[in-house]
Amino acid sequence: MAPAVLENRTRDHLQFTPILPAKSVPPTTLTTTLSNPSIQVTADHQIKQVNAPVYAPGRGEVLLHIKATGVCGSDIHFWKTGRIGSLVVEGDCILGHEAAGIVLKCGEGVTDLKPGDRVAMEPGVPCGTCFLCMDGRYNLCGDVKFAGVYPYHGSLQRYKVHPAKWLHKLPDNVSFAEGALVEPLSVVMHGIDRARLSLGHPALVCGAGPIGLIAVAAARASGAHPIVITDLDPGRLAFAKEFVPSCTTYQIDRSLDAEGNAKAIRKLYGETEYVAPQTVLECTGVESSVCTAAFAVRRGGTVMVIGVGREIMNNLPFMHLSLAEIDLKFINRYRDTWPAGIACLSSGILDLKKLISHTFPLENGLEALQLCSDITKGGIKVQIIDDVDVSL
Repeated sequence: MAPAVLENRTRDHLQFTPILPAKSVPPTTLTTTLSNPSIQVTADHQIKQVNAPVYAPGRGEVLLHIKATGVCGSDIHFWKTGRIGSLVVEGDCILGHEAAGIVLKCGEGVTDLKPGDRVAMEPGVPCGTCFLCMDGRYNLCGDVKFAGVYPYHGSLQRYKVHPAKWLHKLPDNVSFAEGALVEPLSVVMHGIDRARLSLGHPALVCGAGPIGLIAVAAARASGAHPIVITDLDPGRLAFAKEFVPSCTTYQIDRSLDAEGNAKAIRKLYGETEYVAPQTVLECTGVESSVCTAAFAVRRGGTVMVIGVGREIMNNLPFMHLSLAEIDLKFINRYRDTWPAGIACLSSGILDLKKLISHTFPLENGLEALQLCSDITKGGIKVQIIDDVDVSL
């Protein structure tokens, strides 16, 4: 059945007019009495703010009022370069995937949610029928519909339809802003799970961006010790030390190669191989940082590459990795992390609120992306919020 656009609203009911799928219909042909400001990226590397259509929820779906969306580095990458690996921006697409909001209306068959429920949005919607989905590894589904990745519209809009199955209720003590942080937290949680971070064993975090900062906090909460975090920017490292006081910081020396920086990092742990970091959470995706991680990790240890990097890397120290039996691992997003992530925030195991350095109203969303695209502006986690009261 084709989705529907909200045409009119009255006090007691909504009237819907069936339309074709959004990506098949020029936006100018759709009209609505509801204002739905959205932030869109274009195929020619522009961003724009446009009033997007509002759709009625279909079977198994709900209509959300998006209250908070975090700006991710991938949003900036899609804007500036038009692609991440094989994911290419081929037309206008609403950005955003780190989101939380409130349920406005439920479609047919939705029984676990009701209007007024506060939820965090899991942005990837897998096919549910391939062998990877059936095996529980739905994050590897080849037919996933991921919010904010062309042609699937994301959460940088006031109103969004999303399958109820991929929405998770928020406790009263978890704000919408924190709910939007569950997505980057999920990236870290999946990486830590695959890296098998060990209680009381040393760990290294490469990169003090939002993911790296969440990683150092999560590693500490997981019992890793000691923990060192690296970055090029002394300001980011100062923030990391304030955020997790028990960590040690190391500023990457541009005059040294990867092996030279790795030797200096290892000295922060001690002199023997045993005390070198057993686990490295590489959160930059930068080739030189991955190489530094490979030389810094203990023999027999694990380098978990969480950061998204270049499509091809040609200079990894292959023989060093081989002779030291170092496990070089990767992740693709996450799976089954939202309930645990929400529990971490609700219980106080993790407090990530300090990461939110800037907030912008939805109407000024373009300014938020501009700030995020300039590392000299000092942004850590920028969120776009919508405090407008709406009712249907």
